[in-house]
Amino acid sequence: MISKKEISQIIADQQKLGFRSGDLPRLGSGFPDQEITVVSGVRRCGKSTLLHEIRANNSEKDYYFNFDDERLINFTVDDFHLLYEVFIELFGKQTTFYFDEIQNVVGWERFVRRLHDYKNKVYVTGSNASMLSRDLGTHLTGRYCQQELFPFSFAEFLEFQSRAIPRKSFLSTEERVQLHSDFLNYFRKGGFPAYLQSGNSQYLKSLYESIIYRDVMVRNSLTNEKEILELVHYIASNVSKLFSYNSLTKVIGVKNATTVKSYLGFLENTYLVFLVSKYDFSIKKQIQNPKKIYFIDLGILRELGFHHSEDSGRLLENLVFVELKRRGKEIYYHSQKHECDFLIKEKNRIVEAIQVSWSIYNQTTREREIKGLIEALTCYNLKKGLILTDDEEDDFIMNDFRITVMPAWKWLLSLG
Repeated sequence: MISKKEISQIIADQQKLGFRSGDLPRLGSGFPDQEITVVSGVRRCGKSTLLHEIRANNSEKDYYFNFDDERLINFTVDDFHLLYEVFIELFGKQTTFYFDEIQNVVGWERFVRRLHDYKNKVYVTGSNASMLSRDLGTHLTGRYCQQELFPFSFAEFLEFQSRAIPRKSFLSTEERVQLHSDFLNYFRKGGFPAYLQSGNSQYLKSLYESIIYRDVMVRNSLTNEKEILELVHYIASNVSKLFSYNSLTKVIGVKNATTVKSYLGFLENTYLVFLVSKYDFSIKKQIQNPKKIYFIDLGILRELGFHHSEDSGRLLENLVFVELKRRGKEIYYHSQKHECDFLIKEKNRIVEAIQVSWSIYNQTTREREIKGLIEALTCYNLKKGLILTDDEEDDFIMNDFRITVMPAWKWLLSLG
């Protein structure tokens, strides 16, 4: 139980923080007025900034509360009504609420539903995918719209660096060179806003520790720190490679694959990692087949794993994956005689095949990447395919398929 005095003090402290000058606004498309708005994503990707930006654009902005505060460790669902009373006492009657990291309170969705039923507008953020989806699906079905937020895209990175974003596909030599240079910078640093601002890698370490210890270990009552850390280091060092749960049991020394599967599920719930299945018409086979794993951001991925220059292709593949997720795509990989990195599914059919390679200048590499892409195009009755590279560009017909080779930076900016 928490007192009114404590709630009032926390509100006063949090009101002073708010939206800071220098933060890059992340306001997306408008949200329906009649629905609960849910913004989810990994820690420190800009959810609070987005929430404050929404507040700044609304006439009612005072009913804001951040539950990611150690003073609220004993806050329960029974305290929500007390919070509401304090809001009214401090700011008068308002009908717009803003709740940050609300999933920290068990049963939060019941209070939010009640607010919605009484015609209030509610914005909430959260950084646990499983909790949000379970709570929303159980009590708020049909009452909410959800937006997943990611670290900066390349376009947002350019804006953050005060770089002009071209709006044309035909670029001058100078523009191409500058964009490629900016892309390599983005490729090295990733897109976490505060890290880009400070350049201090200690920030990424602190972020990682918050995710592991608070969101994975404490939240799921885990005690074997060594197993979790070894698992994260291994998968970060082998990003985009195929793995099975059984193979990972040997790596971290646990007794059964169920433990590894649970660990990966906990990590996935934090938005730190994503698992991708091989596409198969059989759901059972999709579950049984080896998975690929990707990380939310290249900056934190470089901090967690061991990488050398030959890993550039796999890191580029990770970057492309995150952009596809940002665009809301349903993603699989293809593997038969050959492999294709990404298949995009829409309405129960595969609509796009994408191959990623740092360079296809080498003939052996070129043949391997094209064979995998053409096999996927043939399997799913597609007419054209895409190969994304660091900075190579081409367009040709092979076996009646149109193959487009495009620099990843150009694709990221939709300049193709």
